[in-house]
Amino acid sequence: MLGGDRTARHLKEIDMATQTYTVTGMTCSHCVNSVDSEIKQIPGVTGVQVDLASGTVTVTSDRPVEIAAVAAAVDEAGYELAR
Repeated sequence: MLGGDRTARHLKEIDMATQTYTVTGMTCSHCVNSVDSEIKQIPGVTGVQVDLASGTVTVTSDRPVEIAAVAAAVDEAGYELAR
C-alpha cells in the first residue's frame, strides 16, 4: 500500500499520456522552438520533447490529445505531421 504523497504521485503518473509523432520539414533550432511552442498550447499538454535529428516529437499530457489537434499545432508552426 502506498502512503499519501506517493499514492498521489503514482496516480498522476498513471493518468499521464505519452505519444510520439514524426514531423517533416524541421531543419534548425528555430523549427524545434516553433513546434514546441505551438504544441504546448494544446489543452492538457504537460510536456513536449522535439528531436531535430530524428524529426520525432514526444507529447506528454494529462489526458489523451487528439491527433488532429497536434497536426493543427504543427501546421500552425509551419511544418507537417507525417501520417
